Amino acid sequence: MGLPQLWLWLKRLVIFLQVALEVAVGKVLMTLFPGRVKQSILAMGQKTGMARNPRFAPDNWVPTFFSIQYFWFVLKVRWQRLEDRAEFGGLAPNCTVVCLSGQKCNIWDFIQGSRPLVLNFGSCT
Repeated sequence: MGLPQLWLWLKRLVIFLQVALEVAVGKVLMTLFPGRVKQSILAMGQKTGMARNPRFAPDNWVPTFFSIQYFWFVLKVRWQRLEDRAEFGGLAPNCTVVCLSGQKCNIWDFIQGSRPLVLNFGSCT
């Protein structure tokens, strides 16, 4: 495991602890001040348009905030964003690609030692 891989795992650990703390604090606040937390979540829903959908009642989705499913979803999204970001001098994002054979794999699967990896993107329209 090289230094860039170790750095990625350390960033993942920090994100894990951050999300765990956010969910724990959110859960405590939801227990102590349920009305105020619901009001804040509904305000966020208004900004995103989620609360304007009549078939998507707040009573269905507000209780799901700060649940175990919420924790794993937010963690997965933040970890994916971490790998999708390119930093100068850092590793290329490990995006999923499809080979000509139709097989799905990741970009990092093509890295061989210290050889540079050239990606050529194109489009046929």
